[in-house]
Amino acid sequence: MSNIVFLPIFIPLFFGALLVFFNKKQKITVNLSFLVVLLSFGVSIYLSYHVFSNGPLILETGGWKAPYGIILVADKLSVIMILAVNVIAFTAAIFAISSVTEKMVEHYFYPLFFLLIAGVSGAFLTGDLFNLFVFFEVLLMASYGLIIIGGSKHQFRESVKYILLNLFSSILFVTTVAFLYSVTGTVNMAQLGERVAQVEQQGILTGIGILLFIVFATKGALFPLYFWLPKSYIVPSPIVSALFGALLTKVGVYSMLRVFTLIFSHKLELTHTFFIWVATITMIIGVIGALSTSNVKLIIAYNIMPAIGFMLLGIGTFSEESLAGTIYYLIHDMAIKAALFFIAGLLVWHAGTSNLKKMGGYIKTAPIMGWMFFIASLILAGIPPFSGFIGKYLLLRGAMDEGHYVAAGIGLLSSLLILFSVIRIFIGAFWGELKEEPKQPVRTSGLAASAVLIAISILLGVGAEWFYPYVQAAADSLIDPQIYIDYVLKE
Repeated sequence: MSNIVFLPIFIPLFFGALLVFFNKKQKITVNLSFLVVLLSFGVSIYLSYHVFSNGPLILETGGWKAPYGIILVADKLSVIMILAVNVIAFTAAIFAISSVTEKMVEHYFYPLFFLLIAGVSGAFLTGDLFNLFVFFEVLLMASYGLIIIGGSKHQFRESVKYILLNLFSSILFVTTVAFLYSVTGTVNMAQLGERVAQVEQQGILTGIGILLFIVFATKGALFPLYFWLPKSYIVPSPIVSALFGALLTKVGVYSMLRVFTLIFSHKLELTHTFFIWVATITMIIGVIGALSTSNVKLIIAYNIMPAIGFMLLGIGTFSEESLAGTIYYLIHDMAIKAALFFIAGLLVWHAGTSNLKKMGGYIKTAPIMGWMFFIASLILAGIPPFSGFIGKYLLLRGAMDEGHYVAAGIGLLSSLLILFSVIRIFIGAFWGELKEEPKQPVRTSGLAASAVLIAISILLGVGAEWFYPYVQAAADSLIDPQIYIDYVLKE
Protein backbone atom coordinates (compact mmCIF):
# COMPACT_ATOMS: atom_id res chain seq x y z
CA MET A 1 0.00 0.00 0.00
CA SER A 2 2.85 2.42 0.77
CA ASN A 3 3.86 2.39 -2.92
CA ILE A 4 0.87 4.63 -3.66
CA VAL A 5 2.83 7.49 -2.03
CA PHE A 6 5.13 7.51 -5.07
CA LEU A 7 2.30 7.78 -7.62
CA PRO A 8 1.75 11.59 -7.39
CA ILE A 9 5.41 11.93 -8.45
CA PHE A 10 5.66 8.96 -10.83
CA ILE A 11 2.52 9.60 -12.91
CA PRO A 12 3.38 13.15 -14.09
CA LEU A 13 7.09 12.29 -14.37
CA PHE A 14 6.52 9.19 -16.53
CA PHE A 15 3.90 10.67 -18.81
CA GLY A 16 5.79 13.95 -19.06
CA ALA A 17 8.78 12.01 -20.41
CA LEU A 18 6.49 10.08 -22.74
CA LEU A 19 4.95 13.25 -24.18
CA VAL A 20 8.36 14.47 -25.32
CA PHE A 21 7.93 12.13 -28.29
CA PHE A 22 4.54 13.60 -29.27
CA ASN A 23 5.40 17.30 -29.45
CA LYS A 24 4.44 17.41 -33.16
CA LYS A 25 1.01 15.86 -32.53
CA GLN A 26 -1.05 18.44 -30.67
CA LYS A 27 -4.37 16.55 -30.51
CA ILE A 28 -2.80 13.39 -29.07
CA THR A 29 -0.76 15.43 -26.59
CA VAL A 30 -3.72 17.48 -25.34
CA ASN A 31 -6.03 14.48 -24.96
CA LEU A 32 -3.43 12.30 -23.26
CA SER A 33 -2.45 15.14 -20.94
CA PHE A 34 -6.03 15.60 -19.80
CA LEU A 35 -6.34 11.88 -19.05
CA VAL A 36 -3.07 11.93 -17.09
CA VAL A 37 -4.26 14.90 -15.03
CA LEU A 38 -7.53 13.09 -14.24
CA LEU A 39 -5.62 9.94 -13.24
CA SER A 40 -3.30 11.91 -10.97
CA PHE A 41 -6.26 13.79 -9.48
CA GLY A 42 -8.00 10.51 -8.69
CA VAL A 43 -4.88 9.12 -7.03
CA SER A 44 -4.55 12.26 -4.88
CA ILE A 45 -8.17 11.93 -3.72
CA TYR A 46 -7.66 8.28 -2.76
CA LEU A 47 -4.35 9.03 -1.03
CA SER A 48 -5.97 11.82 0.99
CA TYR A 49 -8.87 9.59 1.99
CA HIS A 50 -6.52 6.79 3.06
CA VAL A 51 -4.26 9.00 5.16
CA PHE A 52 -7.11 10.73 6.99
CA SER A 53 -8.83 7.37 7.57
CA ASN A 54 -5.85 5.17 8.46
CA GLY A 55 -2.92 7.44 9.31
CA PRO A 56 0.27 8.49 7.50
CA LEU A 57 1.90 6.36 4.82
CA ILE A 58 5.66 6.01 4.46
CA LEU A 59 7.52 4.66 1.45
CA GLU A 60 11.03 3.48 2.34
CA THR A 61 12.72 3.28 -1.05
CA GLY A 62 14.86 0.22 -1.67
CA GLY A 63 13.63 -1.30 1.57
CA TRP A 64 16.04 0.84 3.60
CA LYS A 65 14.52 1.83 6.93
CA ALA A 66 14.43 5.46 8.00
CA PRO A 67 16.67 7.31 8.71
CA TYR A 68 19.17 5.38 6.56
CA GLY A 69 17.26 5.38 3.30
CA ILE A 70 15.34 7.89 1.22
CA ILE A 71 11.73 8.10 2.37
CA LEU A 72 8.51 9.66 1.15
CA VAL A 73 6.00 10.62 3.83
CA ALA A 74 2.31 11.16 3.16
CA ASP A 75 0.98 12.74 6.35
CA LYS A 76 -2.10 14.94 6.69
CA LEU A 77 -0.35 18.16 5.64
CA SER A 78 1.33 16.49 2.65
CA VAL A 79 -1.85 14.98 1.23
CA ILE A 80 -3.76 18.26 1.60
CA MET A 81 -1.05 19.94 -0.46
CA ILE A 82 -0.96 17.12 -3.03
CA LEU A 83 -4.72 17.36 -3.47
CA ALA A 84 -4.47 21.15 -3.93
CA VAL A 85 -1.68 20.73 -6.52
CA ASN A 86 -3.79 18.33 -8.55
CA VAL A 87 -6.78 20.66 -8.43
CA ILE A 88 -4.57 23.38 -9.93
CA ALA A 89 -3.22 20.93 -12.53
CA PHE A 90 -6.77 19.88 -13.47
CA THR A 91 -7.96 23.45 -13.99
CA ALA A 92 -4.75 24.29 -15.89
CA ALA A 93 -5.50 21.39 -18.24
CA ILE A 94 -8.96 22.86 -18.86
CA PHE A 95 -7.52 26.34 -19.45
CA ALA A 96 -4.93 24.85 -21.82
CA ILE A 97 -7.59 23.57 -24.24
CA SER A 98 -7.91 26.95 -25.92
CA SER A 99 -4.82 28.77 -24.68
CA VAL A 100 -1.90 26.44 -25.42
CA THR A 101 -0.92 26.98 -29.03
CA GLU A 102 0.60 24.48 -31.42
CA LYS A 103 3.92 26.31 -31.09
CA MET A 104 3.83 25.88 -27.30
CA VAL A 105 3.16 22.17 -27.72
CA GLU A 106 6.10 21.89 -30.13
CA HIS A 107 8.29 23.61 -27.55
CA TYR A 108 7.44 20.92 -24.98
CA PHE A 109 4.90 22.76 -22.85
CA TYR A 110 3.21 19.59 -21.63
CA PRO A 111 6.39 17.67 -20.67
CA LEU A 112 7.58 20.73 -18.75
CA PHE A 113 4.13 21.13 -17.16
CA PHE A 114 4.19 17.55 -15.86
CA LEU A 115 7.80 17.89 -14.74
CA LEU A 116 6.75 20.93 -12.70
CA ILE A 117 3.86 19.01 -11.11
CA ALA A 118 6.19 16.09 -10.30
CA GLY A 119 8.73 18.41 -8.69
CA VAL A 120 6.14 20.23 -6.59
CA SER A 121 4.55 16.93 -5.51
CA GLY A 122 7.94 15.51 -4.58
CA ALA A 123 8.74 18.56 -2.45
CA PHE A 124 5.49 18.05 -0.52
CA LEU A 125 6.06 14.32 0.02
CA THR A 126 9.77 14.01 0.77
CA GLY A 127 10.88 13.24 4.30
CA ASP A 128 14.50 14.05 3.55
CA LEU A 129 16.01 17.56 3.51
CA PHE A 130 18.50 16.80 0.74
CA ASN A 131 15.75 15.39 -1.44
CA LEU A 132 13.74 18.52 -0.78
CA PHE A 133 16.64 20.29 -2.50
CA VAL A 134 16.51 17.75 -5.34
CA PHE A 135 12.79 18.28 -5.92
CA PHE A 136 13.31 22.04 -5.77
CA GLU A 137 15.75 21.63 -8.64
CA VAL A 138 13.30 19.46 -10.59
CA LEU A 139 10.53 22.06 -10.39
CA LEU A 140 12.97 24.87 -11.11
CA MET A 141 14.28 23.15 -14.24
CA ALA A 142 10.71 22.87 -15.47
CA SER A 143 10.04 26.52 -14.65
CA TYR A 144 13.16 27.61 -16.55
CA GLY A 145 11.73 26.00 -19.67
CA LEU A 146 8.18 27.27 -19.14
CA ILE A 147 9.14 30.89 -18.51
CA ILE A 148 10.95 31.18 -21.85
CA ILE A 149 8.31 29.52 -24.08
CA GLY A 150 7.32 32.29 -26.48
CA GLY A 151 10.81 33.68 -26.96
CA SER A 152 10.09 37.42 -26.50
CA LYS A 153 12.73 39.90 -25.34
CA HIS A 154 10.79 40.58 -22.14
CA GLN A 155 10.73 36.87 -21.33
CA PHE A 156 14.45 36.54 -21.94
CA ARG A 157 15.28 39.52 -19.71
CA GLU A 158 13.11 38.38 -16.81
CA SER A 159 14.12 34.73 -17.18
CA VAL A 160 17.79 35.67 -16.76
CA LYS A 161 17.01 37.39 -13.43
CA TYR A 162 14.81 34.46 -12.40
CA ILE A 163 17.44 31.84 -13.21
CA LEU A 164 20.36 33.72 -11.63
CA LEU A 165 18.55 34.33 -8.34
CA ASN A 166 17.36 30.74 -8.13
CA LEU A 167 20.86 29.48 -8.89
CA PHE A 168 22.10 31.54 -5.95
CA SER A 169 19.42 30.16 -3.63
CA SER A 170 20.10 26.59 -4.83
CA ILE A 171 23.81 26.92 -4.07
CA LEU A 172 22.97 28.30 -0.63
CA PHE A 173 20.44 25.51 -0.07
CA VAL A 174 22.80 22.61 -0.79
CA THR A 175 25.61 24.29 1.17
CA THR A 176 23.33 24.78 4.18
CA VAL A 177 22.19 21.14 4.01
CA ALA A 178 25.88 20.13 4.03
CA PHE A 179 26.47 22.32 7.12
CA LEU A 180 23.49 20.76 8.86
CA TYR A 181 24.65 17.25 8.00
CA SER A 182 28.13 17.97 9.34
CA VAL A 183 26.64 19.08 12.66
CA THR A 184 23.87 16.49 13.11
CA GLY A 185 25.00 13.54 10.98
CA THR A 186 21.66 13.20 9.18
CA VAL A 187 19.38 14.83 6.61
CA ASN A 188 16.27 12.82 7.50
CA MET A 189 13.74 15.43 8.67
CA ALA A 190 12.36 13.32 11.52
CA GLN A 191 15.81 12.49 12.87
CA LEU A 192 16.85 16.13 12.44
CA GLY A 193 13.86 17.13 14.55
CA GLU A 194 14.89 14.60 17.20
CA ARG A 195 18.56 15.56 17.30
CA VAL A 196 18.05 19.32 17.23
CA ALA A 197 15.55 18.96 20.10
CA GLN A 198 18.07 16.95 22.14
CA VAL A 199 20.51 19.90 22.18
CA GLU A 200 17.71 22.52 22.31
CA GLN A 201 18.87 24.11 19.02
CA GLN A 202 22.04 25.48 20.56
CA GLY A 203 24.92 27.32 18.89
CA ILE A 204 25.35 27.04 15.17
CA LEU A 205 22.03 25.26 14.63
CA THR A 206 20.01 28.46 14.90
CA GLY A 207 22.33 30.09 12.35
CA ILE A 208 21.80 27.15 9.98
CA GLY A 209 18.05 27.54 10.48
CA ILE A 210 18.25 31.20 9.46
CA LEU A 211 20.23 30.24 6.34
CA LEU A 212 17.47 27.79 5.40
CA PHE A 213 14.93 30.54 5.98
CA ILE A 214 16.83 32.77 3.53
CA VAL A 215 16.62 29.97 0.94
CA PHE A 216 12.89 29.50 1.43
CA ALA A 217 12.30 33.25 1.63
CA THR A 218 13.95 33.60 -1.79
CA LYS A 219 11.65 30.92 -3.22
CA GLY A 220 8.64 32.52 -1.53
CA ALA A 221 9.52 36.12 -2.51
CA LEU A 222 9.63 37.53 1.01
CA PHE A 223 11.22 40.89 1.86
CA PRO A 224 13.94 41.76 0.89
CA LEU A 225 14.27 38.95 -1.70
CA TYR A 226 11.06 39.68 -3.56
CA PHE A 227 12.28 41.87 -6.44
CA TRP A 228 12.61 39.03 -8.96
CA LEU A 229 8.99 37.83 -8.70
CA PRO A 230 6.47 40.36 -10.07
CA LYS A 231 7.78 40.81 -13.61
CA SER A 232 9.05 37.23 -13.89
CA TYR A 233 5.52 35.98 -13.28
CA ILE A 234 3.80 38.15 -15.89
CA VAL A 235 6.02 37.66 -18.96
CA PRO A 236 5.11 34.05 -19.84
CA SER A 237 1.76 32.77 -21.12
CA PRO A 238 -1.18 33.23 -18.68
CA ILE A 239 -1.33 29.49 -17.99
CA VAL A 240 2.34 29.53 -16.95
CA SER A 241 1.79 32.65 -14.82
CA ALA A 242 -1.10 30.89 -13.07
CA LEU A 243 1.01 27.79 -12.39
CA PHE A 244 3.86 29.89 -11.03
CA GLY A 245 1.59 32.07 -8.88
CA ALA A 246 -0.35 29.11 -7.48
CA LEU A 247 2.48 26.63 -6.92
CA LEU A 248 6.06 27.90 -6.85
CA THR A 249 5.95 30.37 -3.99
CA LYS A 250 3.78 27.92 -2.03
CA VAL A 251 6.57 25.34 -2.08
CA GLY A 252 8.69 27.87 -0.23
CA VAL A 253 5.91 28.43 2.32
CA TYR A 254 5.37 24.70 2.78
CA SER A 255 9.11 24.21 3.35
CA MET A 256 9.12 26.89 6.05
CA LEU A 257 6.01 25.37 7.58
CA ARG A 258 7.61 21.92 7.72
CA VAL A 259 11.16 22.85 8.72
CA PHE A 260 10.31 25.50 11.33
CA THR A 261 7.75 23.36 13.11
CA LEU A 262 9.52 20.00 12.92
CA ILE A 263 13.21 20.95 13.26
CA PHE A 264 13.91 24.59 14.22
CA SER A 265 11.17 25.32 16.75
CA HIS A 266 13.18 25.68 19.96
CA LYS A 267 14.30 29.33 19.77
CA LEU A 268 11.01 31.03 19.00
CA GLU A 269 12.15 34.31 20.50
CA LEU A 270 14.85 34.51 17.82
CA THR A 271 13.58 32.81 14.68
CA HIS A 272 9.81 33.16 14.82
CA THR A 273 9.80 36.73 16.13
CA PHE A 274 12.04 37.59 13.18
CA PHE A 275 9.52 35.89 10.87
CA ILE A 276 6.71 38.13 12.11
CA TRP A 277 8.61 41.31 11.24
CA VAL A 278 9.59 39.97 7.81
CA ALA A 279 5.95 38.99 7.22
CA THR A 280 4.74 42.47 8.17
CA ILE A 281 7.17 44.27 5.88
CA THR A 282 6.37 41.87 3.02
CA MET A 283 2.66 42.70 3.32
CA ILE A 284 3.40 46.43 3.13
CA ILE A 285 5.76 46.14 0.15
CA GLY A 286 3.32 43.90 -1.71
CA VAL A 287 0.31 46.22 -1.46
CA ILE A 288 2.44 49.26 -2.32
CA GLY A 289 3.58 47.47 -5.47
CA ALA A 290 0.03 46.50 -6.38
CA LEU A 291 -1.19 50.08 -5.97
CA SER A 292 1.72 51.60 -7.89
CA THR A 293 1.11 50.03 -11.31
CA SER A 294 -1.54 50.12 -14.03
CA ASN A 295 -0.51 46.78 -15.49
CA VAL A 296 -3.35 44.32 -14.79
CA LYS A 297 -1.13 41.25 -14.62
CA LEU A 298 1.44 43.05 -12.47
CA ILE A 299 -1.24 44.01 -9.93
CA ILE A 300 -2.13 40.34 -9.51
CA ALA A 301 1.56 39.36 -9.30
CA TYR A 302 2.30 41.91 -6.56
CA ASN A 303 -0.66 40.59 -4.58
CA ILE A 304 1.20 37.30 -4.17
CA MET A 305 3.51 39.01 -1.66
CA PRO A 306 1.02 40.07 1.04
CA ALA A 307 -0.49 36.59 0.87
CA ILE A 308 2.92 35.03 1.56
CA GLY A 309 3.32 37.57 4.37
CA PHE A 310 0.06 36.41 5.95
CA MET A 311 1.22 32.79 5.84
CA LEU A 312 4.57 33.64 7.39
CA LEU A 313 2.73 35.55 10.12
CA GLY A 314 0.97 32.31 11.02
CA ILE A 315 4.25 30.38 11.14
CA GLY A 316 5.85 33.11 13.27
CA THR A 317 2.91 33.20 15.70
CA PHE A 318 3.29 29.42 16.14
CA SER A 319 0.03 28.45 17.79
CA GLU A 320 -2.45 25.72 16.84
CA GLU A 321 -4.88 28.31 15.54
CA SER A 322 -2.32 30.29 13.56
CA LEU A 323 -0.83 27.17 11.94
CA ALA A 324 -4.33 26.00 10.99
CA GLY A 325 -4.89 29.47 9.54
CA THR A 326 -1.65 29.21 7.55
CA ILE A 327 -2.71 25.88 6.03
CA TYR A 328 -6.23 27.14 5.28
CA TYR A 329 -4.93 30.35 3.76
CA LEU A 330 -2.33 28.42 1.75
CA ILE A 331 -5.02 26.27 0.11
CA HIS A 332 -7.23 29.31 -0.47
CA ASP A 333 -4.42 31.31 -2.05
CA MET A 334 -3.40 28.52 -4.41
CA ALA A 335 -6.93 28.40 -5.82
CA ILE A 336 -7.69 32.11 -6.00
CA LYS A 337 -4.29 33.17 -7.37
CA ALA A 338 -4.62 30.66 -10.20
CA ALA A 339 -8.16 31.92 -10.90
CA LEU A 340 -7.06 35.57 -10.95
CA PHE A 341 -4.10 34.89 -13.25
CA PHE A 342 -6.44 32.96 -15.56
CA ILE A 343 -8.97 35.81 -15.65
CA ALA A 344 -6.26 38.47 -16.02
CA GLY A 345 -4.90 36.55 -19.00
CA LEU A 346 -8.36 36.31 -20.56
CA LEU A 347 -8.88 40.04 -19.99
CA VAL A 348 -5.56 40.97 -21.60
CA TRP A 349 -6.34 38.79 -24.63
CA HIS A 350 -9.82 40.31 -24.86
CA ALA A 351 -8.60 43.90 -24.58
CA GLY A 352 -5.39 43.49 -26.54
CA THR A 353 -3.43 45.30 -23.81
CA SER A 354 -2.45 44.88 -20.18
CA ASN A 355 -2.61 48.63 -19.53
CA LEU A 356 -5.60 49.35 -17.30
CA LYS A 357 -5.76 52.97 -18.52
CA LYS A 358 -6.60 51.75 -22.03
CA MET A 359 -9.44 49.50 -20.87
CA GLY A 360 -13.05 50.24 -20.04
CA GLY A 361 -16.59 49.02 -20.53
CA TYR A 362 -15.79 45.34 -21.07
CA ILE A 363 -18.69 44.34 -18.83
CA LYS A 364 -20.76 44.87 -21.98
CA THR A 365 -18.70 42.49 -24.12
CA ALA A 366 -17.65 40.00 -21.41
CA PRO A 367 -20.16 40.14 -18.54
CA ILE A 368 -19.44 36.65 -17.20
CA MET A 369 -15.71 37.33 -17.03
CA GLY A 370 -16.36 40.70 -15.35
CA TRP A 371 -18.54 39.34 -12.56
CA MET A 372 -16.24 36.36 -12.05
CA PHE A 373 -13.36 38.79 -11.56
CA PHE A 374 -15.44 40.78 -9.08
CA ILE A 375 -16.21 37.69 -6.99
CA ALA A 376 -12.57 36.58 -7.16
CA SER A 377 -11.53 40.03 -5.92
CA LEU A 378 -13.78 39.71 -2.86
CA ILE A 379 -12.39 36.24 -2.17
CA LEU A 380 -8.79 37.49 -2.44
CA ALA A 381 -9.39 40.37 -0.05
CA GLY A 382 -10.95 38.12 2.59
CA ILE A 383 -14.55 39.34 2.50
CA PRO A 384 -16.90 36.97 4.38
CA PRO A 385 -18.14 34.32 3.83
CA PHE A 386 -15.44 33.35 1.33
CA SER A 387 -12.31 31.25 1.96
CA GLY A 388 -10.00 34.25 2.30
CA PHE A 389 -11.97 35.43 5.30
CA ILE A 390 -11.66 32.09 7.12
CA GLY A 391 -7.88 31.94 6.67
CA LYS A 392 -7.31 35.57 7.63
CA TYR A 393 -9.63 35.33 10.61
CA LEU A 394 -7.65 32.41 12.01
CA LEU A 395 -4.31 34.09 11.31
CA LEU A 396 -5.22 37.49 12.73
CA ARG A 397 -6.99 36.09 15.78
CA GLY A 398 -3.99 33.84 16.45
CA ALA A 399 -1.64 36.82 16.14
CA MET A 400 -3.71 38.97 18.50
CA ASP A 401 -4.02 36.14 21.04
CA GLU A 402 -0.22 36.01 21.15
CA GLY A 403 0.08 39.80 21.51
CA HIS A 404 1.23 40.65 17.98
CA TYR A 405 -1.13 43.61 17.64
CA VAL A 406 1.00 45.67 15.23
CA ALA A 407 1.36 42.79 12.78
CA ALA A 408 -2.36 42.04 13.03
CA GLY A 409 -3.25 45.69 12.45
CA ILE A 410 -1.02 45.90 9.39
CA GLY A 411 -2.60 42.66 8.16
CA LEU A 412 -6.06 44.22 8.40
CA LEU A 413 -4.91 47.39 6.63
CA SER A 414 -3.22 45.40 3.87
CA SER A 415 -6.46 43.45 3.32
CA LEU A 416 -8.28 46.71 2.62
CA LEU A 417 -5.54 47.85 0.24
CA ILE A 418 -5.57 44.47 -1.53
CA LEU A 419 -9.31 44.90 -2.09
CA PHE A 420 -8.76 48.42 -3.41
CA SER A 421 -6.01 47.26 -5.81
CA VAL A 422 -8.11 44.55 -7.46
CA ILE A 423 -11.41 46.45 -7.41
CA ARG A 424 -9.50 49.14 -9.29
CA ILE A 425 -9.14 46.60 -12.12
CA PHE A 426 -12.86 45.81 -12.06
CA ILE A 427 -13.86 49.47 -12.16
CA GLY A 428 -11.24 50.47 -14.73
CA ALA A 429 -11.56 47.51 -17.09
CA PHE A 430 -15.23 46.56 -16.88
CA TRP A 431 -17.15 49.66 -15.76
CA GLY A 432 -17.94 52.78 -17.74
CA GLU A 433 -18.13 53.26 -21.48
CA LEU A 434 -16.46 50.91 -23.92
CA LYS A 435 -13.15 52.58 -24.89
CA GLU A 436 -12.03 50.14 -27.59
CA GLU A 437 -13.59 47.17 -29.30
CA PRO A 438 -12.34 43.84 -27.96
CA LYS A 439 -9.54 42.26 -29.97
CA GLN A 440 -10.77 38.68 -29.53
CA PRO A 441 -13.65 36.84 -27.83
CA VAL A 442 -13.32 35.43 -24.33
CA ARG A 443 -12.11 31.84 -24.38
CA THR A 444 -14.73 29.50 -22.93
CA SER A 445 -12.31 26.94 -21.53
CA GLY A 446 -10.55 29.74 -19.65
CA LEU A 447 -13.81 30.83 -18.06
CA ALA A 448 -14.58 27.21 -17.13
CA ALA A 449 -11.21 26.74 -15.43
CA SER A 450 -11.61 30.01 -13.51
CA ALA A 451 -15.18 29.09 -12.52
CA VAL A 452 -14.03 25.77 -11.01
CA LEU A 453 -11.43 27.53 -8.85
CA ILE A 454 -13.82 30.28 -7.76
CA ALA A 455 -16.43 27.66 -6.86
CA ILE A 456 -13.83 25.81 -4.76
CA SER A 457 -12.91 29.06 -2.99
CA ILE A 458 -16.56 29.78 -2.23
CA LEU A 459 -17.05 26.22 -0.97
CA LEU A 460 -14.00 26.51 1.29
CA GLY A 461 -15.65 29.59 2.80
CA VAL A 462 -19.30 28.60 3.20
CA GLY A 463 -18.33 24.99 3.99
CA ALA A 464 -15.57 25.88 6.44
CA GLU A 465 -17.28 23.91 9.22
CA TRP A 466 -16.80 20.74 7.17
CA PHE A 467 -13.26 21.44 5.90
CA TYR A 468 -11.74 22.98 9.03
CA PRO A 469 -11.43 19.75 11.10
CA TYR A 470 -9.13 18.28 8.43
CA VAL A 471 -6.98 21.41 8.44
CA GLN A 472 -6.91 21.46 12.23
CA ALA A 473 -5.82 17.82 12.30
CA ALA A 474 -2.89 18.71 10.04
CA ALA A 475 -2.02 21.70 12.26
CA ASP A 476 -2.11 19.53 15.40
CA SER A 477 0.62 17.31 13.96
CA LEU A 478 2.74 20.42 13.29
CA ILE A 479 2.44 21.89 16.77
CA ASP A 480 3.57 18.53 18.22
CA PRO A 481 6.46 17.37 16.00
CA GLN A 482 6.89 14.22 18.08
CA ILE A 483 3.88 12.76 16.25
CA TYR A 484 5.76 12.94 12.93
CA ILE A 485 9.07 11.82 14.47
CA ASP A 486 7.58 8.76 16.19
CA TYR A 487 5.77 7.63 13.07
CA VAL A 488 8.77 7.95 10.75
CA LEU A 489 11.37 6.53 13.15
CA LYS A 490 9.20 3.76 14.58
CA GLU A 491 11.07 0.55 15.31
